[in-house]
Amino acid sequence: MPNHIGSFLKASKCFSELSVNITRVSYNKAVDSHTLFIEATGEKSQLEKATEKLKEIGYLSNGEENSKIILMEFLLEDKPGSVTSILELISKFNFNISYINSQENGSGYQYFKMGLYVNGTSGLTEFLAQAEKLCDVRIIDYNNTEKVFDNSIFYNTYVNGLVKTMGLSSKKKEELLVNVNLAMQTLDEQGLSPYKTFDSISKFAELLAQSKGDNFHPRISVHRITPNTKITLIEPDCGSNMAILESNGERVFVDSGYACYKLEMLKTIKEIVPDFKKRKEKIIVTHADVDHCGLLNEFDEVIVSQRSAESLLAESKNLAGFRERNHLHLPYVNICKILTEYQTVDENKICPLWNKSSLTAPIEQIGFYNVGELNFEIYEGKGGHLPGEIVMIDFEHRLAFTGDVFINLSELTKKQAEYNQYAPILMTSVDTDQKLCSKERSAFLQRLGVGEWSIFGGHGQRKSYSP
Repeated sequence: MPNHIGSFLKASKCFSELSVNITRVSYNKAVDSHTLFIEATGEKSQLEKATEKLKEIGYLSNGEENSKIILMEFLLEDKPGSVTSILELISKFNFNISYINSQENGSGYQYFKMGLYVNGTSGLTEFLAQAEKLCDVRIIDYNNTEKVFDNSIFYNTYVNGLVKTMGLSSKKKEELLVNVNLAMQTLDEQGLSPYKTFDSISKFAELLAQSKGDNFHPRISVHRITPNTKITLIEPDCGSNMAILESNGERVFVDSGYACYKLEMLKTIKEIVPDFKKRKEKIIVTHADVDHCGLLNEFDEVIVSQRSAESLLAESKNLAGFRERNHLHLPYVNICKILTEYQTVDENKICPLWNKSSLTAPIEQIGFYNVGELNFEIYEGKGGHLPGEIVMIDFEHRLAFTGDVFINLSELTKKQAEYNQYAPILMTSVDTDQKLCSKERSAFLQRLGVGEWSIFGGHGQRKSYSP
């Protein structure tokens, strides 16, 4: 929209005349002086009419990626009113001025430099033709100037950078644009710098991209539990671990990492278990976060708690999962899903094995699960990190899988540690309830008996622990 008095009023009238309700507004001139975000609700026909009205007044982005500032120099006579005709022409073409600089030099002429915000070049040719009838005009190479003349194309430029970094399709751009703004607005309301938000999202995307393809080098370790039982732990630089449990000919996976590493992970899995997908493959999901659920559709059975099933099923119906129902987490999760190319799981694959209608303690036993020699008691957390989270404990072999209820922060790789610092910045906390999560960790540790335990968390290396 134009950066002048009454711009929001003009947009607002488009909605109010059609009885469309505005549910969210975000505008920060310091970030982008031309981009106003409005979310509104109404009947489909009303919203379509509002869209047309906004297009008529030139308020909707046309989706072009070549929106830019054109820096022009107008040679004007140094006399009263000489700039008026140029300003009237600029207004006629609905160009917005982002920069003006001129000063008399004693020559009888002034060199008026103006930055004009334009979408595409369709109207620019005709504008120049008419302007040249009024005075001499030249276009200055804006890209090679040292000054920053405008910040009014920030969002488009920024999101185009994210799309390019992650190799995403242009269809994802608009969705990403809205959620980047929502993340900024959510944290800005808490007094955090918007630029810190943008910087964190950029670095998050860069880290994701840096580990793709030939640069995908997860830390892999093999842990022999008995002569017939072993666990292979795969730790990508970004996202959750994946564990492969093999015992007496049986096999089950635990968690699956990000979808953007699907090809890399499948290659790694097949190197470890060459017969992958030649049998019915099962995976246990410790909780329904996007960084643990990226490859679920590659498996035949997705084994979860009843509450995790509820979250995954909601997503499969294009409804909000548990994480998105927290307004602080919503924009980050949406951005994460877009950047990592997350796909909802086929609802026919979801197998909720354990359920307890209500939980009173921080963690409570809700069932059992066996893999060959391994006999796990399944505990559900009350939702400190995320509702539906489970912990798996094998007391005989002193073995536990904890998801994100307990993770080995002290033994993350340098890249893993860098990755893990951005989620708390964007979400304010990766936990739904930090105090409750702390109680869950304590309750889990209190259940462990004497001896040396192997704890496999959702992130980080195996933790050797002795109570």
